[in-house]
Amino acid sequence: MASAAEQLAANLNFGSFAKATELKKRLWFTLGALIVFRLGTYIPLPGINVQAFADVFNQAKGGILGMFNMFAGGAIERMSIFALNIMPYISASIIVQLLTAVIPSLETMKKEGEAGRKKINQYTRYGTVILAIFQSYGLAVALQGAKGGTVIDPGPFFIISTVVTMVGGTMFLMWLGEQITARGVGNGTSLIIFTGIVAALPKALMQLLELGRTGAIGFGILALLLAVAVGVIFFIVFMERAQRRLIVQYPKRQVGNKVYGGEASHLPLKLNTSGVIPPIFASSLLLLPATVTGFSGGTGPEILQTIARYVTHGQPLYIVLYMALIVFFSFFYTAVVFNPTETAENLKKYGGFIPGIRPGKNTADYLDFVLTRLTVLGAGYLVVVCLLPELLMAKNAIPFYFGGTSLLIVVTVTMDTVAQIHSHLLAHQYEGLIKKAKLRGRRG
Repeated sequence: MASAAEQLAANLNFGSFAKATELKKRLWFTLGALIVFRLGTYIPLPGINVQAFADVFNQAKGGILGMFNMFAGGAIERMSIFALNIMPYISASIIVQLLTAVIPSLETMKKEGEAGRKKINQYTRYGTVILAIFQSYGLAVALQGAKGGTVIDPGPFFIISTVVTMVGGTMFLMWLGEQITARGVGNGTSLIIFTGIVAALPKALMQLLELGRTGAIGFGILALLLAVAVGVIFFIVFMERAQRRLIVQYPKRQVGNKVYGGEASHLPLKLNTSGVIPPIFASSLLLLPATVTGFSGGTGPEILQTIARYVTHGQPLYIVLYMALIVFFSFFYTAVVFNPTETAENLKKYGGFIPGIRPGKNTADYLDFVLTRLTVLGAGYLVVVCLLPELLMAKNAIPFYFGGTSLLIVVTVTMDTVAQIHSHLLAHQYEGLIKKAKLRGRRG
């Protein structure tokens, strides 16, 4: 089965694309919104000594700051008003999803349709504000405590202004992402992170080529890295498209003299149900000690410094923990996203069944069995994609932007966006056919 990108390339007609005015409006709106996001990453926080902060950041960029700076498109490196980026919103969304799985009232609200979805979204926004306040306050305190005169005029006014500015920046990006989703093309939240990563890739590529020019890394290593990056991209595309299709049969039913139903459908189960959540969470937890140590200038607790030394890129303990956390979050998040019991009940309610499996509990057990096997493969795929670049980065001082997590995000968001563009083009073509049919009917 051809992917959306292959179908779009095979059936692309620039004449029909030029006539798709609605799609063009959505594309221009998306482009304009992303330009606004990029401009905001260059507006610094008030009261920050930019040069002094750059020195502090260079000492701590190997920790979680480096990863978040990649997602924010350099906003943390410049300590801009969008330094928190949209990460509090993503964290709040994940927390609400987890709570929905364990709190019956939220689960009932989720099943109420559009009204329930709006309430859950509202709770997510409240959670975003709370997380953004805590994170911005912690960041403001850390900036004041950093050495080198990072803050021009420390004090309560700086903390209050920093919290207000950064929370406002996060809420603006949250609103901007929702507007892109509603009025643009693609998922707004994912596109904002995608834009931040892609914007930093040219600089990272120049750094990589400079390392090759100065002899810091050999030409063979450079060629191997580029070949690995291309191979990883192809591997990600193949694995993200992979799915297990379970046949679902619906029985025939007779109404009067007519027979309805009897058709067969399928239930698609993705190989990687959890997406990019496991690598992001695993990296965040592992790099937290190094970040705290970097901000404290190496004067923190001795046990924290010891942990930071062992849990760094390339260390055996880091590799083992990274693999274990990716596998754990893959199973954990898959269990949150897909509920076999609920799916089995829905199939039973509408008369559907899997051939050879009795409806109800047996179907739920079978779905759980299949999903567990798929998750094992999906977790292994994530480990390979994320760990191979990490080893190359650790041994050859490769820029962080060539890590597996960044490639995973870029490829998956690109695939989703291309699929949406393709669906909009198809919808426009169907609308044109319907209009022509109506005109012919009136003439007849």
